[in-house]
Amino acid sequence: MSKVCEICGKHPVAGRSISHSHRVTNRQFRPNIQRVYCVVDGHRRKMNVCTTCLKSGKVARS
Repeated sequence: MSKVCEICGKHPVAGRSISHSHRVTNRQFRPNIQRVYCVVDGHRRKMNVCTTCLKSGKVARS
């Protein structure tokens, strides 16, 4: 499944985990993407949408 929101374009970004002893390892911050049915141009369609867009009402679910 795609890790990109089809509404806002949110995608995974790289970062670093830093432990208490200050050892550094690379990591990824992934958005919470859900595959939901939405109404687009009057048609029902499955889309990959982040939960931020779902909660803010940017998507009309069906």
